Amino acid sequence: MSSSMWEQMEAELRRLDTTMRELVEAGADLESATEEATARNRLVTATVDATGVLTGLVFHTDEYRGMAAAELSATLVEVIDRAQRRMADRVAQAYDVFAPEGVDTAAVLRGEMDVDEALRAQGFSPHDFD
Repeated sequence: MSSSMWEQMEAELRRLDTTMRELVEAGADLESATEEATARNRLVTATVDATGVLTGLVFHTDEYRGMAAAELSATLVEVIDRAQRRMADRVAQAYDVFAPEGVDTAAVLRGEMDVDEALRAQGFSPHDFD
């Protein structure tokens, strides 16, 4: 192999090493991350972790005691959903820089990515990997 080819390989390996370190750092930063959302009526705040799991509910008043069950339920669902969407957006943003051009990281995290289409967009055929 020529010296130039070795230099190119070494440069690519350095780039890969840097990317892997940055990816690990992004994951570590998210590991302890939380997101909160407070209900519009200020009744309750929901906290979720980086995986979207509900980790806390704080009721700021005791007004929930006088609410109809359906109203309280709707309030809780809305505030938890909002906290989870915020966290999903935050995770997608953290990993977006590592995704190939044209790949919607948020769609990947939601499980909505068409893998075959993504491969075609990158110039591959899904059958290239059979």
